[in-house]
Amino acid sequence: MEAIILTATPEAAGQRLDAFLAAALPELTRSAAQRLIAEGQVAVDGKAPAKSLKLSGGETVSVTLPEPEAAQALPEDIPLDVVYEDDDVIVVNKPVGMVVHPAPGHSGGTLVNALLHHCGDSLSGVGGELRPGIVHRIDRDTSGLIIAAKNDFAHQALSAQLQDHSLRRTYEAVVVGNLREDSGTVDAPIDRNPKDRKKMAVVPGGRPAVTHWQVLERFPGYTYVRCRLETGRTHQIRVHMAYIGHPLYGDTVYGAKKPAPGMTGQCLHAVGLTFRHPRTGETVELNCPLNGEFTAFLRKLRGGG
Repeated sequence: MEAIILTATPEAAGQRLDAFLAAALPELTRSAAQRLIAEGQVAVDGKAPAKSLKLSGGETVSVTLPEPEAAQALPEDIPLDVVYEDDDVIVVNKPVGMVVHPAPGHSGGTLVNALLHHCGDSLSGVGGELRPGIVHRIDRDTSGLIIAAKNDFAHQALSAQLQDHSLRRTYEAVVVGNLREDSGTVDAPIDRNPKDRKKMAVVPGGRPAVTHWQVLERFPGYTYVRCRLETGRTHQIRVHMAYIGHPLYGDTVYGAKKPAPGMTGQCLHAVGLTFRHPRTGETVELNCPLNGEFTAFLRKLRGGG
């Protein structure tokens, strides 16, 4: 495979080579960059660098990426908590820790693998071979309701509802700190963080993003909130709440410096989903209970141990 040629800008001075590569090439994680350096697939000014090399700025960096592996999502017998299902759609209460679809580093054990086993050939093909049926996504460490389409007609209808905001998604979360108001709206555009391409951020000129929030309960140092998405940007609630100074409890990407005790990732659950049925036009309104970690943390906040 032909090498990719990068030039380290003056701003890259002092940056580690692996971090530079991960920031410059979105398909690379930092650990993957380290592996390529160790395997001799990276050169700096024509020479093999040390893994811990710090750039001075101005260097020419060449990197040869491995050929992509042929990817195919395969059925896996993974239990699903099905909240609603008919011939057109299926709604699942996704557990914490489950990735929605196969991706580098997550070739199996995903929601798509489970859906392929559960639904057989009855999933839409609009999303492609790795994302059959997937209309929208939620983060790996976010639990709760996610809808999938069983045919292209349903997929297109649900996608249109996402676009016109008639497919409503409600989340509950615990954020750090005490929100001064009882409700509010964050209307702030989101895009890739220009300083860290693996993260999202509020960026002027980014894609429009609107999150409505309402306080459900207050505790010393924490607030239990309900959030309704008007748009569906990547990490939207996590980014917006951190932006207003109240990151989600347990969110080590946008707030916490270390994992929260008893939590797998952020304290966020997709509790409600409302949509027009693609075939009948009737309103379908669904809810599901909080996951065990979230419930246990609320119990602790309420003084229940």
